[in-house]
Amino acid sequence: MTFWAHDSAIVDDGAVIGRDTSIWHFCHVSGGARIGSRCSLGQNVYVGNDVSIGDGCKIQNNVSVYDAVTLEDDVFCGPSMVFTNVYNPRSEVARKNEYRPTIVRRGATLGANCTIVCGNTIGEYAFVGAGALVSFNVKAYALVVGVPAKQVGWMSAFGTRLDLPLDGEGFAQCTESLVNYKLKNGIVTSCDV
Repeated sequence: MTFWAHDSAIVDDGAVIGRDTSIWHFCHVSGGARIGSRCSLGQNVYVGNDVSIGDGCKIQNNVSVYDAVTLEDDVFCGPSMVFTNVYNPRSEVARKNEYRPTIVRRGATLGANCTIVCGNTIGEYAFVGAGALVSFNVKAYALVVGVPAKQVGWMSAFGTRLDLPLDGEGFAQCTESLVNYKLKNGIVTSCDV
């Protein structure tokens, strides 16, 4: 076994788990799940069958990654954040054939207790603040907060707020990594890639 799982964790047969991944207390990984290398699943994490988790992801305590969710590499899921997979659930109406896919792009952060409504994409290195309710596609490098969430700024790949306007054009440098970023036509890109 190339990954580590606590004795209380349940890893169903068929799950594919990468090297150096840690699965902590009371987790359940379903048989169809695909989890990359160097991931950490905190206490009480559930991973569904139709789930793909990339390399280097950190999923904190009490997170359920339901079917139809894809996490690309290096995604951070804060404690008790929530994914959904049915837009209009009812207990007495079966809607498993209506799952809406959710994609979280590389390097994104989903803050503690935030909720990501299904059918949306969270852009590369986007930052969703703690407790936010996201029901729309989030742009790459965008900072969104609130209920309902709204964009209030931009973040670097390092996780530092960038001094850029919400719209228009501009340049900014991450004060910690010293990487330069450009805003043009509502899209932020790194100039140093």
